[in-house]
Amino acid sequence: MAIQLSDHFNYKKLFLYTIPSIMTMILTSIYSIVDGLFVSNYVGKTPFAALNLIYPFIMAISTVGFMMGTGGSAIVGIALGEGKKKKANEYFSMIIYVTAIVSIVISIIAMIFMKDIAYFLGASEQMIHDCVLYGRIIAGGLTAFILQVVFQSFCITAQKPSLNFKLSITSGLTNIVLDYLFVAVFQWGIAGAAFATIIGQTVGAVFPLIYFYRENDSLLQLTKTNFEGRVLLKVCINGSSELMTNISASLVNILYNFQLMSLAGENGVAAYGVIMYVSFIFSAVYIGYSIGSAPIFSYHFGAKNDGELKNLVKKSLLIIGTVGLFMTTLAEIMAPFLVRIFVGYDQDLFKMTCYGFQLYSFSFLVMGFNIWSSGFFTALGDGVTSAILAFLRTLVFQVIVIYTLPYLLGIDGIWLAVVVAEVMALFVTIYFLLSKKNHFLVGSIE
Repeated sequence: MAIQLSDHFNYKKLFLYTIPSIMTMILTSIYSIVDGLFVSNYVGKTPFAALNLIYPFIMAISTVGFMMGTGGSAIVGIALGEGKKKKANEYFSMIIYVTAIVSIVISIIAMIFMKDIAYFLGASEQMIHDCVLYGRIIAGGLTAFILQVVFQSFCITAQKPSLNFKLSITSGLTNIVLDYLFVAVFQWGIAGAAFATIIGQTVGAVFPLIYFYRENDSLLQLTKTNFEGRVLLKVCINGSSELMTNISASLVNILYNFQLMSLAGENGVAAYGVIMYVSFIFSAVYIGYSIGSAPIFSYHFGAKNDGELKNLVKKSLLIIGTVGLFMTTLAEIMAPFLVRIFVGYDQDLFKMTCYGFQLYSFSFLVMGFNIWSSGFFTALGDGVTSAILAFLRTLVFQVIVIYTLPYLLGIDGIWLAVVVAEVMALFVTIYFLLSKKNHFLVGSIE
């Protein structure tokens, strides 16, 4: 069944259109933890801790991809809804070209200063070599990763969510197979894991470049374009919430590592790394739904289909609430099995990690509402509201709890910090959804 952005969406259509994005994000999250899985089991605990120490920085500097992808796809989606296909393709092309140039510059700078960055992040002398080695190799492939992230959003806007899914499978399987060969078979250590990752990311970037450069049956194609500063600024402002979300998440992860180094040492950093890896899989469901549904909201907002916007909001809130209950229950039950995959070789580390993840998992009850709402406002071109939500949720509230709860609850405060921060963010989310509904909907959300 061919589903168009202009369709009326019932639950079945909404599910069918967003499931490729959800599966893509789940697969992406699984692929992103493969490095950690192989390094932990085949290289050792110290290199694993080194990887976890440097990874938040890598994610922070790659956030330009999330900003350009989500902010740009909203602008392009609105243009498509207004019937301006030629202009939409020009915007799309400009965004891709600018992203490629900026990412190359970021990559070079990161490689040059990686050792200083590793020391700044708190790397010990035991960890510094692995931090720098892994960080420089990953930074060298940063352009491919950033472009891959951008195309994940634009494939959906182009009405090709299945293409996104296929690309994710291809690049992810490439990463997994090469991780096994480079780390387990050839024993190249942490460098092998890094090379496997950037090769997989290159596959995920090159194929969509070729697809959109050639004539295709999607809504988008790379064409000649002009640099339009105002449009680019709007893209950056509109995508600033996703930029803020990912930068804040990386900064907060660094703060967590600082706190854990003082409370539990290397074991604490390793345990938190495992919890983050496992939680990626669960939060990927919410992120995937947000990314998958965003172009639908953008299109109907551009076309001024207020009735369909109301329909989509109601259905989305119900879906997220139901999924939240299911995933929290599943996480509590599956915690021992998931954690054992990473650190089953160390009983003390296993116990710490399993207990921490079971506390952390309560955040899945409300996390989905906050993630979706931020993406929802981005899709409607309201980047300011989206950025405020992201800034409060991923930085302000997180910093408050990470510096207060450990003093009250010890290491339990670390594991519960995200839960408390998500609950605080939920109140802000509810406020904005209620106070701004008449800005984009006629009538109330019933």
